[in-house]
Amino acid sequence: MYIEIKNLSFQYPNAEAAAVDNFSLDINEGEIISILGPSGCGKSTVLRLIAGLERPNGGLIGINNQVVFDAKTCIAPENRGVGMVFQDYALFQHMTVEKNIKYGLKKYNKQKKNQRVAEVLALVSLQDFAKRYPHELSGGQQQRVALARAIAPQPAVLLLDEPFSNLDADLQIKIRDVLRKILKKAFITTIFVTHDQQDAKVLADRIVYLETK
Repeated sequence: MYIEIKNLSFQYPNAEAAAVDNFSLDINEGEIISILGPSGCGKSTVLRLIAGLERPNGGLIGINNQVVFDAKTCIAPENRGVGMVFQDYALFQHMTVEKNIKYGLKKYNKQKKNQRVAEVLALVSLQDFAKRYPHELSGGQQQRVALARAIAPQPAVLLLDEPFSNLDADLQIKIRDVLRKILKKAFITTIFVTHDQQDAKVLADRIVYLETK
């Protein structure tokens, strides 16, 4: 399995119940998985645990044949090969599209940075927007910039947290088809969380349901 999650558990400090309880999931390389469920079911927490933003109370997380968390191991977030797109996109407003994407390419030389930026801009069909700032873009374009920035370092896995929450209904319908094509073309193993069944059906190869306790 490309991603292996076994018996993952996590409880926030002072919480009465576990946010994630004995969660297990295997994912193949290049697969798009949706974690679907209502608010409070722990789906976003699962992403944070995979990314290393929270430390599980127990279990195992493996990414691309490397254990990143178990009883003896806890790999730092920046060394896990994980890209993440947050609900608010988290773009740097004072940076152009090009500079936003370059931000995650610190280990690349100048020539490789420029080459990779051109590649991902073409992938998300924003070649003509490199010099623009986030406030000059539509919501859908900003989302694609955030996606390009996350994809640029060629992560082992991409995590999307409610990727359509800031888009109106019409744009949401248009861009989810585009997003699936981008992810499949890039062949990036992807996990995204949503509470919208239609988003999950359109985007995912497989849907995992979580329920509130």
